[in-house]
Amino acid sequence: MTGSSRILIVDDEPLIVDYLQQELEDLGYATVIARNGLEALELVAAEPPDLILLDVIMPVMDGLAACRALKGADATRLIPVVIMTALDGLEDRIRGIEAGADDFLTKPVNQRELVARIQTALK
Repeated sequence: MTGSSRILIVDDEPLIVDYLQQELEDLGYATVIARNGLEALELVAAEPPDLILLDVIMPVMDGLAACRALKGADATRLIPVVIMTALDGLEDRIRGIEAGADDFLTKPVNQRELVARIQTALK
């Protein structure tokens, strides 16, 4: 169903990481984990994923800064980035769009919406 797509999960909350990793691996995706934006940038530089699920509020480097860095570099600008956040206000979405996000998921993540947004982003 999913082929061999590799998804980078970037979140500092272990329960969310565990949930996403289990859901995605059950669907046949390979997953890689980063706990903050800086770690994500290092992993992407070493081996670019097919999609990035990126939390906003994290230590070291937040998701918006990481998204701006990814979308500002020629080597990574085409990797789809789905922002995941508990922030669901219009202003938060606008900041995500300005940072270059391709899509959004609001936490807590709905399983059906997660699958739909991932499949769309990977097309």
